[in-house]
Amino acid sequence: MAYIPRLKEEYKSRVISALKEEFGYTNVMQVPKLEKIVLSRGVGAAVSDKKLIDYAVDELTKITGQKAVSTISKKDVASFKLRKGMPIGAKVTLRGERMYEFLDRLITSALPRVRDFGGIKATGFDGRGNYNLGVLEQIIFPEIDIDKVNKISGMDITFVTTAQTDKEAKSLLTELGLPFKKN
Repeated sequence: MAYIPRLKEEYKSRVISALKEEFGYTNVMQVPKLEKIVLSRGVGAAVSDKKLIDYAVDELTKITGQKAVSTISKKDVASFKLRKGMPIGAKVTLRGERMYEFLDRLITSALPRVRDFGGIKATGFDGRGNYNLGVLEQIIFPEIDIDKVNKISGMDITFVTTAQTDKEAKSLLTELGLPFKKN
């Protein structure tokens, strides 16, 4: 028997029926699901120091368990001394098993390590059923060794769902276990 992540199993067994009941879906294919999770990180200081991109890629790779790639600038910005084609960030896209594993680790071990944590804001929805979450420090992830960090920096985490509205997406993410703040 192959390994199935805990949250994927929970989605199939509990979340689908809860969402069908809440929104009155008639078909299982109408129920929104999580498509992918994208972690991205901008490294503005990389204009002067190219090693910072390697650190960012290594940290994202450790956090997700999947090789991250560096992102390059699309145009010149003279005031930032930025040229087209220079590396300025890192990103990684998670799908399938790794996506559910990362989400599980984020909910159970990383978010509770945030100082004065009272839940995540529900204002990060984009109107099309996707949610953006900003993390201020990468050291909340247990995979990062705090002694080897050269600079504390944050990252953006984007949850892409098949939901049509923000209400459906919030219900899906709440059922999966994301701790939203109560209004």
